[in-house]
Amino acid sequence: MAVTFKIITLASALEENKVDLDKETFNDSGSVQVENARIKCWKAGGHGHQTFLEVVQNSCNPGFVELGQRLGKETLFSYINKFGFGKKTGIDLNGESVGILFPISKIGPVELATTAFGQGVSVTPIQQITAVSAAINGGKLLTPYIVKSFQEPETNTVIKENKPKIKAQVISKETSEKVRYALEHVVALGSGRNAHIDGYRVGGKTGTAQKVKNGAYMVGNYIVSFIGFMPADNPKIILYVAIDNPKGVVQYGGTVAAPVARNILLDAINILGIEKSDTQIEKSYNWNDKKYYEVPRVIGLTTKEAQEELKHFQVEYSGTGETIVEQSPKAGERILEGEKVRLLLTD
Repeated sequence: MAVTFKIITLASALEENKVDLDKETFNDSGSVQVENARIKCWKAGGHGHQTFLEVVQNSCNPGFVELGQRLGKETLFSYINKFGFGKKTGIDLNGESVGILFPISKIGPVELATTAFGQGVSVTPIQQITAVSAAINGGKLLTPYIVKSFQEPETNTVIKENKPKIKAQVISKETSEKVRYALEHVVALGSGRNAHIDGYRVGGKTGTAQKVKNGAYMVGNYIVSFIGFMPADNPKIILYVAIDNPKGVVQYGGTVAAPVARNILLDAINILGIEKSDTQIEKSYNWNDKKYYEVPRVIGLTTKEAQEELKHFQVEYSGTGETIVEQSPKAGERILEGEKVRLLLTD
């Protein structure tokens, strides 16, 4: 799944000091030639001249090929191994798979290039969550578990309790901070913009994996995905959303899976008590994106005056009369254009 392997390639390159995200640049012409294979970017014509931070934001395959080549197969695959791929995570569930990786003895320049952006490998969702958690939590690879504790039903005595177990320190705390920095930019400015939540620091990565049948890639049949976490500066939740061959839409992780992830993260805000941040990266908007607007104070205004102030929103009235006495959301809150503002009227 490309969604994870690009994060692992990024973390490995940062840990090995093979790239400076802000200072180094890469020119994407739309494809890169590796021996007898031409590896294309998902964007026709490429992304042009960009920093490596923008390579991550744009999920640019040729840029990740470059990072893989800088690392070399021994180093890249050593990190793939450190992050837990190719073996079971040890989760407390039966039937866990180890996934499929190229044997390092069969890795040539083309296999190295495709592995760097996640093509030609097969990993499990729990491997992805475990590995990316290590990339963003300060570098600690943990053993995942489903059940936190077993309790005696009458006395509530804890019979068994699972606690976090650290397997290894796979990257430094400083590298992990840089990974979070890059993945927060993906959501604010790049391919993950549909997971952006106003006022909250969300990080993540999109993925679009072409499915295989009988050893050949299927045409127009993808698993689209998004892995996201929040808050980006101190993660409390990570989630992975994968949608198998969505119908009637453009099959990209950013357009299909990211909005689903956003809805789950919105629910998590209240459940986990995550507070708003005043240091969020300002979102970059496409021409067709809905924008956030601050709700003005309209209490005391007439319906006609309020309608003019609330031109970016739907307005729903209750009560009778011409004067507004209550409003929801309150003045100062930011909501998406087109969302509802409810007004209570009185005579």
